[in-house]
Amino acid sequence: MERLPGGRRPRLVSSLGLGRRSWEVTLDEERGRLAWRDPRPPRRAGENCFVPISEIIAVEETEFNKKQRNIGRWQKMEKLHAFTVYYVKRARNHRWRCSDVTFWCVDEHLCNQWTQALKELLEMQKSRPKQLLVYINPYGGKRQGKRIYEQKVAPLFNLASISTDVVITEHANHAKDNLFEVNIYKYDGVVCVGGDGMFSEVMHGLIGRMQKDSGIDQNNPKASLVQCNIRIGIIPAGSTDCICYSTVGISDPVTSALHIIIGDCQPLDVSSVHHNNTFLKYSVSLLGYGFYGDILKDSEKKRWMGPMRYDYSGFKTFLSHHYYEGTIAYQPAKHTHGSPRDKESCRMGCYICKKSEKQLAEQTKKHGLKHEEGEEEWKVIKGKFLAINAVNMSCACPRSPKGLSPAAHLADGSADLILVRKCSRFDFLRYLVRHTNQDDQFDFPFVDVYRVKCFQFTSKLSEDNESNVMDIGKKRFGQFCRDHPVCCCNIVNSTWNCDGETLDSSAIEVRVHCQLVKLFARGIEENSKDEASYSQSSIEQLL
Repeated sequence: MERLPGGRRPRLVSSLGLGRRSWEVTLDEERGRLAWRDPRPPRRAGENCFVPISEIIAVEETEFNKKQRNIGRWQKMEKLHAFTVYYVKRARNHRWRCSDVTFWCVDEHLCNQWTQALKELLEMQKSRPKQLLVYINPYGGKRQGKRIYEQKVAPLFNLASISTDVVITEHANHAKDNLFEVNIYKYDGVVCVGGDGMFSEVMHGLIGRMQKDSGIDQNNPKASLVQCNIRIGIIPAGSTDCICYSTVGISDPVTSALHIIIGDCQPLDVSSVHHNNTFLKYSVSLLGYGFYGDILKDSEKKRWMGPMRYDYSGFKTFLSHHYYEGTIAYQPAKHTHGSPRDKESCRMGCYICKKSEKQLAEQTKKHGLKHEEGEEEWKVIKGKFLAINAVNMSCACPRSPKGLSPAAHLADGSADLILVRKCSRFDFLRYLVRHTNQDDQFDFPFVDVYRVKCFQFTSKLSEDNESNVMDIGKKRFGQFCRDHPVCCCNIVNSTWNCDGETLDSSAIEVRVHCQLVKLFARGIEENSKDEASYSQSSIEQLL
């Protein structure tokens, strides 16, 4: 054991076997990494390797079999002792995999010393979960949630010594209702296996439980909500996995499981949606009226088609080309930096989100839970709109890698309000196509985008007319108009699409709550070559 200059933390340096020869292995606690290199010159670049301690999954003593021992001079040894280090290995397109490397030596005491030192450092990683509550939706997507968890995720949790309580959901809102009953404070996190709908259900249950325990009235649109410090993990297994894709960079169960294991934490803004001082829903991705609302409403009738229903309903809605009249009032998000037209996207370690986190901490320290109402002037816009979209994140997905708003931030306390005014069908198609390429999707005269902290929308019909006349119409003629869309009835209202669920009210009030929940994620990493992981091909050549 060596002592670093100045009495800093010690490091362990030994000559251990790896592959066909001895390597100099260093456990550097000061730098927080495990490193190994070939001490013999000349040194090749691929043979100087290290992995951060924070990305080591587990360390286990390894039984050294005869096949492994039959290599060079190790063959002459009677007894070899080994340990295996399991770690995060980065692959292409933000994909993570669990890889491992095995070191061995003759000295049993030295082997035990290494194993103990590594395990002690892993115990010091306080952000890592020890006990998780897992909800599995067996019906979502292609009905593969249970299989994905048992075959791909559970073995990794077992390897990392994470204990789990697993609940297989049996009906809608099962997870949400269950979160109001269980002792959630004994868990380090809640994991949902499913799509965006399953995440929304868990999020609503967790936020609702926290507000109930804190005595906060969710029906008050101006109430300051209590932050949820219990992190949520998402194992993607649904028809849409937009939230996972936007926060991790890929919809992959193993990658998401590894983010949970190493204890990543990504704050996330949440928007509350109210109507007439009545709480409706929370939203973290898309709140869409018009085009996306009509798609969802139509696709709900065609669930038998599976994920293909979104393509069919999207094409049908595009051809209908309905527009809706209404009034939007919003307050600009002056507290945050940046603009929806920025070229840089929100990535891991985003300085704008970190600055918002600091502002939130200072505001909480100064005012507590009291909501500090700003005196900013409300801006009002009236018009005819094909689509009204409010997003708390980019809403990126494999079909739209940049998302609906490429520069939207995950945790800056604002939403990007996108207004698509009435235009020709061809111009609207041009706008939609730009979601799939690198062109500026806001560079159209009929598209406006604003960064807001709250907004209100009212359709052309007054709320009184909507509550009285429309209710009567639904009772007398609603079934006829739904079954016969070619009738001459005017379509005066669309439906709000709130994270894949419809809202009954068209008139809503929306407020963004900065960093209300936390995910087991770290934001999307840059695509640069990561120095924290080494080339697997070079290691395979050595073994």
